[in-house]
Amino acid sequence: MKKIFEEVINNIPDYKVFLTVDEMDASSKKLAEEFPDTVELFEMGRTRDNHPLYCLKIGNGSNNGLMFGCPHPNEPIGAMMLEYFTRELAQNKELREELDYTWYIVKSWDADGTRLNENWFKGPFTLYNYARNFFRPAGHQQVDWTFPIDYKKLHFHDTIPETKAMMNLIDEIKPKFIYSLHNAGFGGVYWYISKETKEIYEDLRNAARKQGIPLNLGEPEAPYCVAYDDAIYQDLGIQQNYDYLEKYGVEDPSKVINVGTCSSDYGKEVCDAFTLLTELPYFYDKRIADLSPSDITRKEAVLKNLEFSEEADRFIKNILKETKQYMGEKNPFKLALEAFTDSDDSNEATRKMVEEDPDFAKMATVAEKFDNLLVSKFYKMLSLGLLVRAHEMELEKMEENKEDNSEKKEALEKAYNTSLERLKNLSEVLEEKIDYEVVPIKKLISIQLECGLIMADYLNRN
Repeated sequence: MKKIFEEVINNIPDYKVFLTVDEMDASSKKLAEEFPDTVELFEMGRTRDNHPLYCLKIGNGSNNGLMFGCPHPNEPIGAMMLEYFTRELAQNKELREELDYTWYIVKSWDADGTRLNENWFKGPFTLYNYARNFFRPAGHQQVDWTFPIDYKKLHFHDTIPETKAMMNLIDEIKPKFIYSLHNAGFGGVYWYISKETKEIYEDLRNAARKQGIPLNLGEPEAPYCVAYDDAIYQDLGIQQNYDYLEKYGVEDPSKVINVGTCSSDYGKEVCDAFTLLTELPYFYDKRIADLSPSDITRKEAVLKNLEFSEEADRFIKNILKETKQYMGEKNPFKLALEAFTDSDDSNEATRKMVEEDPDFAKMATVAEKFDNLLVSKFYKMLSLGLLVRAHEMELEKMEENKEDNSEKKEALEKAYNTSLERLKNLSEVLEEKIDYEVVPIKKLISIQLECGLIMADYLNRN
């Protein structure tokens, strides 16, 4: 790695907490005031809640680069990386010239959703506190999954304002490089890329190894992921999901898929932009990188995962059935849960796949078993957190509006308490069974920034 990049990585502060949307906005305004010759701040659009979406333009290089944080609002690592990188770019002329990009940077793309996560941004960083204060919107309300698409029978054009703002920006600047700053909750490090770039796979993986964070070598995020190499996957558009469902028996996947496609797909179509995603965990357990054989087959592991997931979804649906009538149409937690528990077709496709694909008859690695039997339960905890918050929100509204309806209050309180108890119980089980470490924010930023610098530099040279 180039010496100047090493220096930039070494200077990352030891951040202890994540910034709120208001803190990020204030910081961006201050940066533009401090460096008026190098930094421009403009409003690229508004959120659905009418919050300004700010974009920083930094430098004057020969290629355009686009970076955005919080494409999912529970993923603020990228926003913190951008907090550091924007200031470094603004004050470091040598870095700007070495990279030779004009940078367009959006710290918090889903600003509205990010606000709904802010209760865990300042810690404590535990599995329970994260799940209890977690929010992620339903797919059809996600800023990075409502780009328009026409594919086979799928026709999605219900694009939300934040996505339209990003489309307009991509149309205008036609970026060579897009860095989409996602992160996973639990596991190890892995990447999605637009095209194979074999020459730098080891450099990317070394960025994680240097920080002592394992690669994610368990199950891929989705069964239709195409692996280019260890922990490196082809980037995803909605087409892969469609083809997978079609292949494994869903007659008309367009009836199951109610989202659009994503920014990497759109950027590729508009200007052949190259997209990189570096997925990072808040929490990890060393088993996620253990490739030794376990004591069960991969098929058994996947089926146990499905069994647990379906039972938990039944619990969530039964609770919602009792209280849905008391919930506002736009309760974001309810909408998210309805989307996340509507997975019967997808589960059937997975069952068919594990029966037909000989890979699943092999013994699962320790990483695959751990992923299916424990990490998957951590992700189900997040749905239980949404269930608690769906009821909490309605109870708070009742109190705010001084609404006197004892039947409604009783039903909401009962559901709230039952959900909270289930969340706490699962949390206790996982605290006991998962030997996890909380990854320091500085390490996560280091990995994400190093990978971005390596890729931006590689694209300029090739």
